[in-house]
Amino acid sequence: MLKTASTLWLVCFFFLFVSCNEDPIEPTGEGSIAGIVLDAVTGRPLPAVTINTNPATSAIITDSEGKFVFNNIPGGDYSISAKKTGYKAETVTVAVRDSEQTPVTIQLEIGTTTSNNAAPNPAANPSPGTDSQNQPISVLLKWSGSDPNRADSVLTYDVYLFEAGSTQKKKLAEGTKDTSVVANGLQYNTTYFWQVISKDIKGDSSIGPTWSFKTIGFPDHRYYFARSVDGNFDIYSSDGTEAASARLTTAFTREWWPIMSPRRDLIAYSSNASIEPQIFTMNRDGSGKRQITTLPVIGYHNQGIGFAWSPDGGRIVYANYDKLYTIDYDGFNLTLIATAPANRHFRMVDWTAQGNKIVVQTIGSNINDSEIYLMNADGTNMTKLVDNLPGRVESPSFSIDGNYVLFTRDVDGFENATGRQLNSHIYMVKLDGTGLVDLSTSKPAGTNDVFPRFSPDGAKVIFENVSNEGLGESSIWTLEIAEKTKRVKLLSNATMPEWK
Repeated sequence: MLKTASTLWLVCFFFLFVSCNEDPIEPTGEGSIAGIVLDAVTGRPLPAVTINTNPATSAIITDSEGKFVFNNIPGGDYSISAKKTGYKAETVTVAVRDSEQTPVTIQLEIGTTTSNNAAPNPAANPSPGTDSQNQPISVLLKWSGSDPNRADSVLTYDVYLFEAGSTQKKKLAEGTKDTSVVANGLQYNTTYFWQVISKDIKGDSSIGPTWSFKTIGFPDHRYYFARSVDGNFDIYSSDGTEAASARLTTAFTREWWPIMSPRRDLIAYSSNASIEPQIFTMNRDGSGKRQITTLPVIGYHNQGIGFAWSPDGGRIVYANYDKLYTIDYDGFNLTLIATAPANRHFRMVDWTAQGNKIVVQTIGSNINDSEIYLMNADGTNMTKLVDNLPGRVESPSFSIDGNYVLFTRDVDGFENATGRQLNSHIYMVKLDGTGLVDLSTSKPAGTNDVFPRFSPDGAKVIFENVSNEGLGESSIWTLEIAEKTKRVKLLSNATMPEWK
């Protein structure tokens, strides 16, 4: 009986042991491999050895000290293959575990590789040449490739681009047979590095040298605007063409309503990075971003669009609910200058040097309840310029000589609670309220002209045109004041234009 019980216990232990070892725990997460390749006889490090992994990660070559590293690769078992002309190929197996670096040493013996195949020659003859300067922000990268084996005449290439100061690499091409690729969307005045990995049909590869180039300096753009990409608004500048547009803000928050200083040294804009919209400034190339307000630019239907520069560029006027303030360009000397009429808030505003006057929109809780006022720069002598007409009235801005004010109005008088407009036109009026001129007589039906501003020479108006459904793409246009039928489209997917 005792013998039978012992036998049963041994059988149970055996099956328990087997069952516990049927499913070994696989390494998870990410780790790295750090290796060195040595000559098996002399023990000296071997440079320029082609290293591949299976499962595949990337192909690299050893450095001058025979070392190589694979960073941030998924955990698991890998076969590491080392190949070098004049040596026998060697393969070793390693395990990569989460947050650990696995060391490996590979020794190669002199002889002929079993595959009788030599890796491709590294890519050569780069264009632009290394250390090239003044390259465009959309540049064609070219190189030449060759292979010592005629049978491997068809090569493929992976191309990588690195921005100076960044650890992120961008793959421009993978497995391409072309010996050129276009790098788009580059930043101005920035150094880039690029590298080509050449592969033959037998899976051998070589990494080419690292080449570099620097893009042209930031141009003196005249146009500024906001653009929404995947629902995120950022600020851009342009020379009036899509190809030369530059993105100036990159935060995962809403940045919009760019206003260039009269000095043309700073751009003021609003951002909701701190939840409530605040005014920021930045240099023309997007550098030097700085928050200058702590009291937000906000109010009825005003999520960061109610501010303007003083004529000398030293101050900014902006709306905070029913109050109108000025603040120095560096964020000091917040000064209250005006209070809106009862039950109204200040919204959109502009400031002219001619007579040192401010024009401002006031608005009620209903977005269609809007008027436009003139006042002195110190907030005194506030007088109504445009009444609360049927339909939305908004976007006041001065002409260059300060004698006219632009504004928009939905001439169909449509007053929808959501603020939808059916037929918004741009108007120009004298400061005494006379001489009203409709500038949108040739506007396409079913669209709205909004956010107008005068051109620097006063001969044109820049504005946004958008479908009245609110679903179509907004775009930026210009029109000539003297000949209103001359409407020219500048930029697509663009809003809130500025021209300085």
